[in-house]
Amino acid sequence: MKRIQYHQYGGPELMKLEDFQLRTPGKGEVAAKVSFAAINPIDWKVRKGYLKMVTGKTFPRAMGSDFSGTVISVGPGVTRFKPGDAVFGMAQIKDGGALGEAVIAPETFLAKRPDSVSLEDAACLATPGVTAWNGLFDKAGLKGGKSVFINGCTGAVGEAAIQLARRLGATVSGSCSAQAMERARTIGVQKAFDYRTTDLATISDRFDVVYDTAGTMKVATGLQLLRKGGVFLDIDPTPGKFIRAIVNRRFKPIICTARADILGGLASAAAEGKLRLPIAEIIPLTDAITMLTKLERGHKLGGKVLVRMD
Repeated sequence: MKRIQYHQYGGPELMKLEDFQLRTPGKGEVAAKVSFAAINPIDWKVRKGYLKMVTGKTFPRAMGSDFSGTVISVGPGVTRFKPGDAVFGMAQIKDGGALGEAVIAPETFLAKRPDSVSLEDAACLATPGVTAWNGLFDKAGLKGGKSVFINGCTGAVGEAAIQLARRLGATVSGSCSAQAMERARTIGVQKAFDYRTTDLATISDRFDVVYDTAGTMKVATGLQLLRKGGVFLDIDPTPGKFIRAIVNRRFKPIICTARADILGGLASAAAEGKLRLPIAEIIPLTDAITMLTKLERGHKLGGKVLVRMD
């Protein structure tokens, strides 16, 4: 079997498509044959060593988080899945491996893929959907009838947040590029602002939740846009921001944290037709390193890039 891996932390030139042998799943783990993997910015952030406190110093390290596929085998204690089950979800940050022909993932990081959701669509859901869920529901406690502002509303996390908020009955405004405004309105954004021409601090509306899914909004601006009792969610956590969050309870940095109930909720939303992310391109595994390098260097495609394994 083959997967994309690297032998030290650093730049895109370190990625290699190499043979590997899939280990036996341990307690609470599932081995899955990957059909499609979705590329996410976290893939190269991990390879650069930004999370080495979590990922450690053991090499080679495998790349990739989000995938859809079929269960090959299960480890001791796994009760929710069996060989042959169609699943989607994510690998652990410390392991990676979704950008390969097979992967090991915790049982709690997976959900059964609904029959009505394609392999391609399912592969897109995990990291954007879990991150949106962590912010809107875990941290902000969003309820129907509330108002949400999403900075970067046509990015993957932004689109997932829009759809999950609208499914709950919240109203959504947001910022994006002028070219993406039609897309934003199509998926439920009531008021869309061009981030290139609008100083977000001048927006007169106030919101119950402001979610910076682009990682570009100043904390002061996010807090300023809140109603009384509102929450500002920041997708770009830093040690300084966590310290600030201790002082100001309205400010909550977000770390993508998967759970079985979240993945199940995403599966339900997708099955209802209430959660779907756009796919820009599907490429074979042999072309994935080239595409990863382009995306890391700022290439924009307006949707998810999927890597096909067969």
